[in-house]
Amino acid sequence: MADGKVRIDGNALCLPGGVAVRFMRTLRLPEAGTHRLPPGLGEFPLRRVSDYPDTVPEQWRARGGVMLPVYLREAMWLSFAATSRPAALQVGVGKVCAVSGRPWSDRLSRDPQNYVVLPRQPWLDGINSGKGTVRQFVAVPLGLGATVEGQVTGEEEWGGVQLQSFPLSEAALARWQEQQARAGIVRRRMPAAPASAPPAPGSAPRAYGAAMGLGVGGSMCQEVYQDERPPGDWADEPAGRVFVHLVTPPEWRRITGENPPPSPVDRAAYTRAGLPWFDYYDQDAEDLAPTDSLGSVQPVGDWLGDDHEPWQEPSPHQITPLKDAPGKPVDDGSW
Repeated sequence: MADGKVRIDGNALCLPGGVAVRFMRTLRLPEAGTHRLPPGLGEFPLRRVSDYPDTVPEQWRARGGVMLPVYLREAMWLSFAATSRPAALQVGVGKVCAVSGRPWSDRLSRDPQNYVVLPRQPWLDGINSGKGTVRQFVAVPLGLGATVEGQVTGEEEWGGVQLQSFPLSEAALARWQEQQARAGIVRRRMPAAPASAPPAPGSAPRAYGAAMGLGVGGSMCQEVYQDERPPGDWADEPAGRVFVHLVTPPEWRRITGENPPPSPVDRAAYTRAGLPWFDYYDQDAEDLAPTDSLGSVQPVGDWLGDDHEPWQEPSPHQITPLKDAPGKPVDDGSW
């Protein structure tokens, strides 16, 4: 992508330098306890803001970018791929870094680290909130104070998700090109979602404004990996950036004329059907320490009320290990 433009390929958001990001629908976790990785239940559709100049809010036209429809209290995770070379990717939620908890920056930082490294980081399900855990991304309207942005900054001005990619420096790229490529990214399976029943009478989402942001839900086992490259390996300037607007399903229909995806699948029905959950372990990677600002973010249930959706814990045989299954090393012998 030599022209420095961000593009949509299907439902993948392609940033310069060979970075691809997909926004995945998933099961919302209970806000109590720590859980395994929930599955992907299909991709959120993406549309360019500039394709709808007569129907998007004026502020969105000024910010540009793309948009996707999301239900109140729906969960998501971000799937990453570096298709041609390593890259550093910043992820903001309402212009608060999801990794460091610091304000959005046009520069990479190592103290604290404000980005993830691709392809080592295959996905991000939430904010970096604890040792070896994240708090799940959950959509909430602006104006309640429930978003990460509202809790960290005291204001809710931006909403949405912000992405910014940094390539390797020329010298680091030359060194990398001389090395043998190692194994590729392990991807989480994306099984077909069980059919969702229509919402029960009285359970339809309340009407809010068009703009949504991300708060947090339950905790899950996931590491945000520490960068092992020297700081000088990355370019000083970003290769590309994009603003991702989150829009309510009614507004999506009004803006685009398209029907949004069906409401999220019932998580108890998913587990009862014996479908898989996941456990990802990379024995060679170091986890980033959490920051105080993100560790203190409270779940959206504090604003929206208790989560009454039924929960059924997956049985051990439903949890699929990915990458390096934790355990003792295998001894070698003579051949």
